Amino acid sequence: MKNKRELEKIFKGVANHRRVEILLLLNDTPGLSVIEVSDKLKTNFKTIAEHIRKLHISGLVFKTSHGQSVAHTVSPLGKDVLAFCRTLE
Repeated sequence: MKNKRELEKIFKGVANHRRVEILLLLNDTPGLSVIEVSDKLKTNFKTIAEHIRKLHISGLVFKTSHGQSVAHTVSPLGKDVLAFCRTLE
């Protein structure tokens, strides 16, 4: 079991509908860049970049550098959080 601060960090990571939407997109389409996520969600690039930064800080998304581009994938913790979210639907 994670300690209370770790749980808080996780919950803060998904405490926004846009971040949940990004997690779902990356789960279905791993390896997208910020620009690709922004295009698919039809949302401002800077907004998406900030949301992905928060998802990364909370441990829900991994970043992998590919030259000048950065690919984003859902971490195992992120997959667990998505599974939990699905139980709430």
